[in-house]
Amino acid sequence: MDIYHAGSRAVQDRVGVREDADHVGRAVGEGIKPVAAAFLELQPLLVLGAADPVTGAVWASPLTGAPGFVRATGPRQMSVTGGVRPADPLATALATEGTQVATIALDPRTRRRMRLNGRLRPTPRGFAVTAERVFSNCPRYIQRRESYEVVADRSPGETRRGTELTDAQRAFVESVDTSFIATVHEGEVEVSHKGGNPGFLRAPSPHELTWRDYPGNAMFLTLGNIALDPRAGLLFVDWSTGTVLQLTGKAHTEFGEDGERRVRFTVREVVETPAAVPLRWSAPEYSPANPAPAD
Repeated sequence: MDIYHAGSRAVQDRVGVREDADHVGRAVGEGIKPVAAAFLELQPLLVLGAADPVTGAVWASPLTGAPGFVRATGPRQMSVTGGVRPADPLATALATEGTQVATIALDPRTRRRMRLNGRLRPTPRGFAVTAERVFSNCPRYIQRRESYEVVADRSPGETRRGTELTDAQRAFVESVDTSFIATVHEGEVEVSHKGGNPGFLRAPSPHELTWRDYPGNAMFLTLGNIALDPRAGLLFVDWSTGTVLQLTGKAHTEFGEDGERRVRFTVREVVETPAAVPLRWSAPEYSPANPAPAD
């Protein structure tokens, strides 16, 4: 199974990590191993990325539930009870048979993350995903949060939409330590985690975000997709208030002579929902891998 397309290979070769990528790629499989199944059933949060089947816009969305709402129901099937809110930009995608999706389960308590990509089919209680790629990533850039509580009386506020970031949204983006990005290539989707100390993301204008691409697992699945298809979606979750900020737009990567890579994202649409996630997490312990804020 060749998990890399021409975009990922081009970035790997430019950075000089093709052999490393081949080594890491051998850990990617189609089946859900028992340890992965056990991990999924402990999670109260799943992030999903997909393209809207009507507009083609790419989004990333959070799904939450009591542990067990995500579970392996077969060696190559993950089932999810419930779904996104009706106002979520991926509501149509998750109700459409055959939607290609990418998911990531990230556990701040253990600094572990697992990715599962595949094709979706709606079910009476939610949806199921037939796994095509299953793999885990290292804990680098994941902030540890020891515990969470479910805020029982929290309910989503009115969803606000726009075509640019407000000053408050820009300030929020620049304060976060965790984000998620969804990208696509020829129908296939990837969703990945990007983290760092607050300030690792910048919003220099209402229409643009930028961040440095930190060294990772050498696969370059996200930057590889961006190299061939600029459509992307960003997700930010306030770990305390549950506010969710979702952006869709286009991204491109700039390669510096010093080897630094910087991603620039142009905003097309903004969706903000207060109190959308009913979880309140403890304060973060920043990853020791995070570069200094001024870096």
